[in-house]
Amino acid sequence: MATSVDEYIDGCPSDVQEILRRIRQVLHDAVPRSGETISYQMPTITMDGQALVYVAAWKKHIGMYPIPVADDDLEREIAPHRAAKDAVRFPYAREIPYDLIGRIGALLVEQRQAEQRS
Repeated sequence: MATSVDEYIDGCPSDVQEILRRIRQVLHDAVPRSGETISYQMPTITMDGQALVYVAAWKKHIGMYPIPVADDDLEREIAPHRAAKDAVRFPYAREIPYDLIGRIGALLVEQRQAEQRS
């Protein structure tokens, strides 16, 4: 069981390691005051020390959780990747949409900030 994000990534196949490292960087770029930890045995990007999004490498895809419903335009882009109400999957067999992942990170930041204001 991995105790750090680096250890988790290093335990994956080399092609998956590259994907995870790039997703990690994209999310850190999108999330102000970001950090990371392992939570629920998954790499977890944090914001101000609190879990924001979980990322997991599975046999055939990368999963991200929880991903809330977005505005109509962004949701149309997310929809093909929806695996459940609050999850997305990015199959290794397709090109990973890093730009979309960055916008999902920005959405999560906006929602967290809105929650903090209310």
